[in-house]
Amino acid sequence: MAERKIFAGPRLRRIRRELDLTQTAMAEGLGISPSYLNLIERNQRPLTVQLLLKLATVYKVEPDALQGDVAGMGPLREVFADPLLAGEIQGEQELVAFSEAAPNAAAGMVKLYRAYREQARRLTELAELLAREGHETTLSGARLPMDEVRDVMESRPFHFPGIEAAVNSFHAGLEPGDALEGRLKEWLRKTHGIVVRLLPVHVMPGLRRRYDRHSLRLFLSERLSPFDQLREVAMEVALIAFPEAIQQSLADLPLSSGEARRIARFELARYAAHALMMPLAPFQAAAERARYDIDALRSRFRVSYEQAATRLVSLNRPAGGPHFFLQEIDSAGNVLRRAGAEGFPRATFGGQCPKLNLHATFAQPGQVLAEAVTLSNGAVFLTVSRTLEGPMAAFHERPRLTALMLACDFSEAQATVYAEGLSRPVEIGPACRLCERQGCLARAEPPMTRPLGLDEMATGFSLFDFQ
Repeated sequence: MAERKIFAGPRLRRIRRELDLTQTAMAEGLGISPSYLNLIERNQRPLTVQLLLKLATVYKVEPDALQGDVAGMGPLREVFADPLLAGEIQGEQELVAFSEAAPNAAAGMVKLYRAYREQARRLTELAELLAREGHETTLSGARLPMDEVRDVMESRPFHFPGIEAAVNSFHAGLEPGDALEGRLKEWLRKTHGIVVRLLPVHVMPGLRRRYDRHSLRLFLSERLSPFDQLREVAMEVALIAFPEAIQQSLADLPLSSGEARRIARFELARYAAHALMMPLAPFQAAAERARYDIDALRSRFRVSYEQAATRLVSLNRPAGGPHFFLQEIDSAGNVLRRAGAEGFPRATFGGQCPKLNLHATFAQPGQVLAEAVTLSNGAVFLTVSRTLEGPMAAFHERPRLTALMLACDFSEAQATVYAEGLSRPVEIGPACRLCERQGCLARAEPPMTRPLGLDEMATGFSLFDFQ
């Protein structure tokens, strides 16, 4: 029968040192040479069954002490799974060797890594707090290009006069009437030879659109709703018809990389598409007549709820009307986008309170929820929230469900249809970490500014009651 070979040199070295033996002394007790024991401790020779028996007889070392699982491997795996260290370890065996050879150092690395993660989390929260108060931080340079674009779009008015002027001029010559999609397709075909085709899901399963420059065909997925199909056609027209206006608006944005500018150009093309679908002057007049009723506007301009709500944010502010801002999230609470007529008001509104009706819409899909909310500083806002319809999904798929909240200062709410019959404002905060409302049943995190009120004799309903 072949001998079972065990490589456990670092463990044997640790046991030898615990017994306060030199390599020469242990080797003599085992009947092997010191050089051979040295090779075993460096995992260049195996521990055979005969040596295991000698260790048990001479030094009372249990075989399990040499064959058992390495303690603390789970936390160590977590450390080296971090993207910062993922390429440093070639395989599991190297982690095992490190943990066996220097268990205290391994435990210290785990402790240091956890402290690093906690510090990074605290710095992120501090940066967000400073950003909400209007301060720039030196951490901004480490942002991803998409984060940079979002921050720029959130902090400025969501209105681009150059694009609006180019769209108005183009739209006047187009004379679309009630058949905008047909006129845009006709313009693409007659002026540039581009034909629009709708493709089934199995032909284009992972794309919403694809432009083939060789055959001059714009392919759209049948997953898209008719409203989204129209927007894709309008985007293609915008990119071809007024690239100078889009490029000039892009040049005015303080972006630091080519990737960020590419992303922003796509966002500006979507803006231009909405301007084509809902020309500024007619849309603003219709919005005032309808008292900013989003459903009435979507019906009038044959667009989706999301498109009409987004266009309300970009209205020309000198013409008057509420200064709307919006926020879109998914069902997990991830913020997908923010925009505002004067920038998104992070400092006064926040937008991360779990009591916002934005989160309640997922339990009532398709319904418009309107309510007044008040912050602890006395600011009052009107919020209007609704879930959005995404691309059509197959039976076995689970598409992302999102919800959009449109809001404005309550002093401007009477101009809207949503101000009718509102009850007492709901008390909210900017975010749980920044909110000091006591006894909040919806609190999800402790505040950064107060110590927790840990009292064994009296506790509140929240796990995060504070002093």
